[in-house]
Amino acid sequence: MGTNGSTMLEPLRQGLPPLDPAAVSSTASCALPSRLEAVREARQFTRRTLCQWDAGERSDDVCLVVSELVTNALRHALPRPAAHVCEQDPPVRLHLMRWSTRLVCAVRDPSHDSPVAGDSEDFAAESGRGLFLVDSFADGWGWHPLAGTLSGKVVWALFQLPCAPECTK
Repeated sequence: MGTNGSTMLEPLRQGLPPLDPAAVSSTASCALPSRLEAVREARQFTRRTLCQWDAGERSDDVCLVVSELVTNALRHALPRPAAHVCEQDPPVRLHLMRWSTRLVCAVRDPSHDSPVAGDSEDFAAESGRGLFLVDSFADGWGWHPLAGTLSGKVVWALFQLPCAPECTK
């Protein structure tokens, strides 16, 4: 996971049950390019990772939430025009962290602006429902600004997972 992952976890305490960074059983991370195709790449990366982790029935929920978080980061958090962003240092990064019965997906982006929920009343709308969906499918979510050498923010979602077979022995 490296330093970026563990420093990211520190502020996750805000609104989350205590999560000990030392107790993380699995982590995965991928950098995403600043184009909308990255949403599909993030979803595929998440599905592959969750399959390896045997995350069970929550996989579809997690993939949906990852899609929404990455879409929000690409649409609202990148500088305009996004073309000048250097591909050597992709501005959006997806982190997946698993504890025995909890999973956190976190999307880092370069913006300091807080995420804003759209009008969730219009269910026929094609956009503006991302955070409403995150709130509906995740067991909790939040965001925090990054500190130190990292700039921007992290938007995270928490999922409760069924107990793994090895923890019932």
